[in-house]
Amino acid sequence: MPCTTILIGKKASYDGSTIIARNEDSGAGEWNPKKFVVVEPADQPRHYRSVISHVELDLPDDPMRYTSVPEAVDGHGTWAAAGVNTANVAMNATETLTSNPRVLGADPLVVYRPAQGTEGEAGYVPEQVGGLGEEDLVTLTLPYIRSAREGVLRLGELLETYGTYEMNGIAFSDADDVWWLETVGGHHWIARRVPEDAYVTMPNQLGIDDLDLTDALSVGRDNLCSLDLADFIEANHLDLHRQAEKKPFAAAAGLVGEAAANFMKGVTGDATATAGAHVHINPRDLFGSHSHEDHKYNTCRAWDMQRWLNPGSAVWDGPHADYNLDSDDIPWCRKPERLLTIEDVKDVLSLHYQGTPYDPYGRGGDPALRGSYRPIGINRTSELSIQQIRGDGPEATRALQWLTYGSNAFNAIAPFFTDIDRTPDYLANTTAAVSTDSYYWANRLIAALADAHYHECAGLVERYQADVPAAAYPIVARAMREVAEQELDYAAATSVLEAANDEVAAMLRARTDALLAAVLDVASDNMTNKFARSDA
Repeated sequence: MPCTTILIGKKASYDGSTIIARNEDSGAGEWNPKKFVVVEPADQPRHYRSVISHVELDLPDDPMRYTSVPEAVDGHGTWAAAGVNTANVAMNATETLTSNPRVLGADPLVVYRPAQGTEGEAGYVPEQVGGLGEEDLVTLTLPYIRSAREGVLRLGELLETYGTYEMNGIAFSDADDVWWLETVGGHHWIARRVPEDAYVTMPNQLGIDDLDLTDALSVGRDNLCSLDLADFIEANHLDLHRQAEKKPFAAAAGLVGEAAANFMKGVTGDATATAGAHVHINPRDLFGSHSHEDHKYNTCRAWDMQRWLNPGSAVWDGPHADYNLDSDDIPWCRKPERLLTIEDVKDVLSLHYQGTPYDPYGRGGDPALRGSYRPIGINRTSELSIQQIRGDGPEATRALQWLTYGSNAFNAIAPFFTDIDRTPDYLANTTAAVSTDSYYWANRLIAALADAHYHECAGLVERYQADVPAAAYPIVARAMREVAEQELDYAAATSVLEAANDEVAAMLRARTDALLAAVLDVASDNMTNKFARSDA
């Protein structure tokens, strides 16, 4: 199970922007080259067919332009991953999640099954079309939404109509809000708006730990869900807490008459329909998993992220720790101890348990503990997109998509404006052929060389990781000033922002090439067959 996500509300970020970010990790033993492109309305399909599940559907005829980080090698589908559209709405999908047999038995995943036999002959069974999945979701959603909440509602409707073949978490953001949607079984879903003063950590495990079901099925201010979720929970005895009280959801919420009937039917309204206390559920208990493998693979990453961002808010280490690597109650969201930056996001999505006995690059402590938990900054990350949406300044400059490829322990993050018609070749020209002309392959080479000589290369990598964003910030600021001072509209600003992106990419390439050369020298100098006259 791949990927790690962090979400940041606008009052928790350093500049009042919303921030969503995700490591897109490939499966074990797999490598999925990525590229950064723009999808113009003319290039967006009007009829869509999934490569994996063969599901087909017609799409609206009014898509917006959007950025995308799709597969660079054809044959596996688009996997658009992350992008920002011209309404300055961002989407990042998906974080693979876990569930439990009760949920999957009540609402099975919609899995593709190929045809059996020969058509026209006895015993022939036609193919069973599957549902939607990570391959499809950004392409089917992002070009058509004008707010983060609208993204939740559009995707929710698609999930209810076509189903899904996997459990996934999806992030949406605009200048004001961040929303997080989690699939529940084959056709159900839940979603929460991230509190403005908080951040969220998501490590491949169903994460939402509190959902106001009354709000979700009435106003939907901070919570949303599939319309029949209350009935689904009730009919399948999924609420392990309320079952003990033997109270129907509507009665427990204090709903009466038409409001109670609407609540149980999932009818939403423009105003609150509650007459008493709201019903809250813990989706982790109802829909999630709590396996031993979760503790080695999932919860440990939430522990590492929150330990890094909130070191003084809890005891994280030792026999009296408030939270351990296997704690099932690590909060879904938390207020940071200070405002969070892009550098903080990159740092936590690069973590490998530094400062603990579990760091695979550690030198002290028990060697048996090193590498015993799944790190966040893993070897098989394909790309990291950090989407930052501001609420001030010209519309054209409000969105930045910070991007990098490969293992985050060894790469650097760089910002790119999204009001563009093209992306720099250095990030867009990825193919199956290994080439240092491609940022993707340059990063893969650096990581493979530096990993074997981690401590000799660590200083080189750290300077590179600090120097790239430091050099990019002035380029971005200069372009923003130019657009603002000339009062350029969205269309007129495009050429200015493309030029800024090109400048960032040129700087990025120069520094990346220099790091690759330096790391190569270290690796070459430490080859096994080295020998000098002085060694004789």
